[in-house]
Amino acid sequence: MREILIFKGFTAVLQEVAAALLPLLIIFLLFQFLLLRLPQEEVKRILIGTFLSFIGLSLFLQGVHVGFLPAGTLLGEKLAGLRYSWMAIPIGLLVGLVTVLAEPAVRILTHEVEKVSGGYISQQIMLYTLSAGVSISIGLAMARIIYGIPFLYIVVPGYLLALLMFRYTPPTFVSVAFDSGAVATGPMAATFSMALAVGVASGTPGRDPLMDGFGLVAMATLAPILSVLLLGFIYRGRSFDNEGR
Repeated sequence: MREILIFKGFTAVLQEVAAALLPLLIIFLLFQFLLLRLPQEEVKRILIGTFLSFIGLSLFLQGVHVGFLPAGTLLGEKLAGLRYSWMAIPIGLLVGLVTVLAEPAVRILTHEVEKVSGGYISQQIMLYTLSAGVSISIGLAMARIIYGIPFLYIVVPGYLLALLMFRYTPPTFVSVAFDSGAVATGPMAATFSMALAVGVASGTPGRDPLMDGFGLVAMATLAPILSVLLLGFIYRGRSFDNEGR
């Protein structure tokens, strides 16, 4: 019975993933016949990889539905119901830290940045910078929900600060910073953290889950931008063109 509940709705998930991957597969096959003309073994490897992606994405999304979302929501509601509701803030800091460390896209980004920069921007430094940024943002999001801080009071000054930091940050870090903002809020960070925020808002008296529970992803996107720009400000005395290539 438990196994049946775990895979409840899995057919719909399979259909959603198939609908998302099928256009990409059709485009590849079209270009294969018209332009690429890849060897048969290469095509076979790509098709197997696509099938594995289909299975992996389906299982991941099913896991999100039956695991991440309920766990995050329940944890948020319990934290909000505690006598010391401010405990949601350090928990948010911890959640932000570990979800970024587990985010596959972040690993790819940090690896590519280190490779392209020739070690000028190390993978570990980038990983710790992104983790710290997202951790602070989720902790701040928990504080916003608990103490009723308006969303615009945080986001607008944050983006104004980012625009100001552009003037003092090397262009290399500006482009990396905005990619980091998108990558750091991938499926690992967004699913559990968003459910946690909605749970905290649901369990906090006077808070509307729709109004107060959302906005966390926007804050988590902004934080890595600021942290990477700050890293660029620290690195600005070095020359990427001379040292990174």
